[in-house]
Amino acid sequence: MTTPSTHRTTDSDTIRLADSTATIAPLGHYSHVAVHNGVAHVSGQLPLYADGTPAATEPFGTQVRMVLHNLDNCLAAAGTDRDHLISVTVYVTDIAQWPEFDAIYAQWLGSHRPARAVAGVSSLHYGAAVEIQAVAAMDAGGKE
Repeated sequence: MTTPSTHRTTDSDTIRLADSTATIAPLGHYSHVAVHNGVAHVSGQLPLYADGTPAATEPFGTQVRMVLHNLDNCLAAAGTDRDHLISVTVYVTDIAQWPEFDAIYAQWLGSHRPARAVAGVSSLHYGAAVEIQAVAAMDAGGKE
């Protein structure tokens, strides 16, 4: 049984899909977030304005803040937030910009320190300089 927002794999095993209305709708065959067994899996977020315009010509720091803002929107759509992040994977096209990313990211997260990986890549979609994919726990209070 499939609906626009839920895919049932068995009677007790449901995958809930969520898309943020504050972020451009997915531009391909994916959802912003898939929630399963109390864990939200967020698709890679790029520096795109809410209307879908790429921000690849913006300075690196602006792109990072935009991606983190889009990530916040996706987490909210799933019913969780950055304080529940379990792991984050960051893709950057220039590893020399890693210290700037890390400073912005640390300020954004505060004292929370989820697991993290970074991958230097040769290019990203729309010419972006950064992309972030994340995994977050759902609130134990039952937001899922």
